[in-house]
Amino acid sequence: MHTDTERCVRAVQSKDARFDGWFFTAVLTTGIYCRPSCPVVPPKVRNMSFYPSAAACQQAGFRACKRCRPDTSPGSPEWNARADSVARAMRLIQDGVVDREGVPGLAARLGYSARQIERQLLAELGAGPLALARSQRAQTARVLIETTALPMAAVAFAAGFASIRTFNDTVREVFALAPGELRTRAARGAGAAEASGIIALRLPYRAPLNPSNLFGHLAATAVPGVEEWRDGAYRRTLTLPHGHGTVALSPRSDHIACRLSLTDPRDLTQAISRCRRLLDLDADPVAVDEQLRSDPLLAPLVDRAPGRRVPRTVDAAEFAVRAVLGQQVSTAAARTHAARLVTAHGVPVEDPEGGLTHLFPTPEALAGLDPEALALPRSRRTTLTTLVTALAEGSLRLGEGTDWEQARAELTALPGFGPWTVEVIAMRALGDPDAFLPTDLGIRRAAERLGLPATPAALTARAADWRPWRAYAVQYLWTVDDHPINHLPV
Repeated sequence: MHTDTERCVRAVQSKDARFDGWFFTAVLTTGIYCRPSCPVVPPKVRNMSFYPSAAACQQAGFRACKRCRPDTSPGSPEWNARADSVARAMRLIQDGVVDREGVPGLAARLGYSARQIERQLLAELGAGPLALARSQRAQTARVLIETTALPMAAVAFAAGFASIRTFNDTVREVFALAPGELRTRAARGAGAAEASGIIALRLPYRAPLNPSNLFGHLAATAVPGVEEWRDGAYRRTLTLPHGHGTVALSPRSDHIACRLSLTDPRDLTQAISRCRRLLDLDADPVAVDEQLRSDPLLAPLVDRAPGRRVPRTVDAAEFAVRAVLGQQVSTAAARTHAARLVTAHGVPVEDPEGGLTHLFPTPEALAGLDPEALALPRSRRTTLTTLVTALAEGSLRLGEGTDWEQARAELTALPGFGPWTVEVIAMRALGDPDAFLPTDLGIRRAAERLGLPATPAALTARAADWRPWRAYAVQYLWTVDDHPINHLPV
């Protein structure tokens, strides 16, 4: 969008928050860059220059605005809606792959050379993988500076910087403030650090956001010991690269309140990225709802409760296991099966609030389980053991950088994986916004009540008009049934 100057100017002059994260405005006379909704008086058109990413602005020598804090904008919805190599690279960078494995590791995951990835990202985002990762490190450092009491040296290494000098130089360059000045400013306001070790932050999103189906679904399907709904917040344990953590996520009118407790602060970037993916916070609900409203049978559902998100997952492998456990059984039965696996094979953790007891078991932990110990039909045991073996051995990879169609083909080749299981994994674990579940019982009931075609083939043909947002159409169709997944827990 940043190449459409006229459209960008209109967005800046109207302070339209819908475009935050789509592009950034660099002001030539002041040397700062802003989000489109910046509250200050818009600069003259001749003094505006537009960039596709915060990293591109920083690479061009601009520093972040202190009023609108463009570094905290929601992410571009493009990276969740596309399946090409650039989008997959961005999802992996957001998950901290460059910090952990370097650019060669990123390229290897995508199946390209490092030079090809560099070229593609520069062409589309105006910055290469190292610059994009550096921008993300700066934002992580700011969060740690403002919300924790960690010494600055610990902040530097936790954020992924190789040295304290590089940390200091980057923070000054990006924010025009020294690290100590950032902490002092935060201490004067609501962002003061908490002595308890809890990292409290706000996760922004594009309005509107309807929390009912999002948190209702997560709470209704919560696995005891791993997830819970408590005091208006969805809480769960997280398995992260350097340790584990717990998170509490609460819906607010203009943000999601996030409280993280991590055993290793180096995992902050990954924890934030996974929470944003879990809640689908980088979606563009205006574009989604506008497309779905074009169908007269869907329009009333959209108008009644706009801004529905697709509840996703913090761990694709975990969700794949849970999808198999949920085949042809009720939500309650699926939770019971998952809870038994967690108790038998999950790693115990301590939770000060007492409700969370385990991490969900990894594929490696499940690979050696005894099929006879599973209270499942024999065919389902085979499906589960084959899946966890493929995940543990690496012959099946599910995650942020996975090619959606390749993953569908690999899942379909496994025994017991029908269209429903493959598509629900594509929708919630892989994040494909166009995944569709025409054989789902709830979708078939909704189709019958709304007058949509009844057979899966005919419904799929009708749903072609909803593309590329059929996963969101599923969320609206599910609201036709009075099911706990559609209601914010009390």
